[in-house]
Amino acid sequence: MPREFSRIDRIGDQMQRELAQLIQREVKDPRVGMVTVNAVKVSRDLGYADIYVSLLTTEELTEESPQVKDSLAVLNKASGFLRGQIGRAMKLRVTPQLRFHFDTLLGHSRHMDSLIREAVGDKPAVDRSEEADDDNASNDDSERDA
Repeated sequence: MPREFSRIDRIGDQMQRELAQLIQREVKDPRVGMVTVNAVKVSRDLGYADIYVSLLTTEELTEESPQVKDSLAVLNKASGFLRGQIGRAMKLRVTPQLRFHFDTLLGHSRHMDSLIREAVGDKPAVDRSEEADDDNASNDDSERDA
């Protein structure tokens, strides 16, 4: 029987929840802003944890944006404090070094969504009137069979 979740995956999930709360409550620097912890990837030897974060803004951000650079600099500077807090909260013997990265997946998904909308348009993928006609036809067939 295959393992459902490895220990490393469970540690990463717990670390993601703890970091989200810690950043929201404990990091008081205004340069951080509204940070979302999207994923945490922990190395097999628990030496490093790569934390992927995104910023909640109305504008499109990239890794070179000054707002992103400032937030990552503050988070990387606070990584020692956050590491200590996580070690106490999770009761780990070895707490990984924290490395923060900007998650570009959100920007890629927005770009892909805009390309799909440009190609297809704003019409729905399935026409609801055709779906209703198909349902009525299948109901008529089942009534005939009865």
